[in-house]
Amino acid sequence: MTLTITMIIALLALGAFGGFMAGLLGIGGGMVLVPFLTMLFTWQQMSGDIAVHAAIATSMSMIMFTSLSSMRAHHKQGAVLWPVVFSLVPGIILGGLLAGGVAFRFISMAWLALFFAVFVGYSGMNMLRSKKPKASRQLPGVAGRTAVGTGIGFISGLVGAGGGFLSVPFMVWCNVPIRNAVATSAALGFPIAVGNSIGYITSGIEKIGIQDGMLGYVYWPGLLVLITMSVLMAPVGAKCAHNWPVDRLKRIFALLLFSISAYMLYKSLTAFGII
Repeated sequence: MTLTITMIIALLALGAFGGFMAGLLGIGGGMVLVPFLTMLFTWQQMSGDIAVHAAIATSMSMIMFTSLSSMRAHHKQGAVLWPVVFSLVPGIILGGLLAGGVAFRFISMAWLALFFAVFVGYSGMNMLRSKKPKASRQLPGVAGRTAVGTGIGFISGLVGAGGGFLSVPFMVWCNVPIRNAVATSAALGFPIAVGNSIGYITSGIEKIGIQDGMLGYVYWPGLLVLITMSVLMAPVGAKCAHNWPVDRLKRIFALLLFSISAYMLYKSLTAFGII
């Protein structure tokens, strides 16, 4: 697949948008990019079944760089809950390796898109719910956090996201203030991305072999273009996250999730031949 001027411009725009949303919402940026990268790769004549896998793997690899930039900006605000990060990381890495290195290669485009749509839509509904969690509810202990981390890492690996669409609602449900949840989720994006990217590369090499521009399932020329803008825009999004009202953050988060869920549901139904 040739990296044309038009594609470079599109990737720069996607990187800027993904980086901003990563800093603003702690979602890593991958969730935002997957649908658009899928369209872009398909438009550039990449095989339909590989296109979704490549979009997910490439966006996840970008998160390794975007999350570091976003995390640094949130850390300066003192918002990252590092004990929570460290307690979730072991499970996240395990879940990511299981998803990227084992399950990812066996799931078809149709099921992958459907899985993405369901979980993203569910997360959007959680964000819009006005019901407040019980005041006594707190984050679980070490064993519970390991289990939660494994689930977040595994699901994130299947949909190419930094985990914020799960970790932010989970932490808010446990009475963590949303700004701290966003900041902590930004820090969690890095281990999620590392574990899954390793899995995408190894499973991709085994499944599709060595192809021009592909490192496993990762389209590395596109990755280089994406990160040039995403790392610049992530701190801008992080600054907005600490200045904008909490309700606005929740609404933006929810609307973004619903939009992406609808598109991926459409892709899934199309792949199944239902529409």
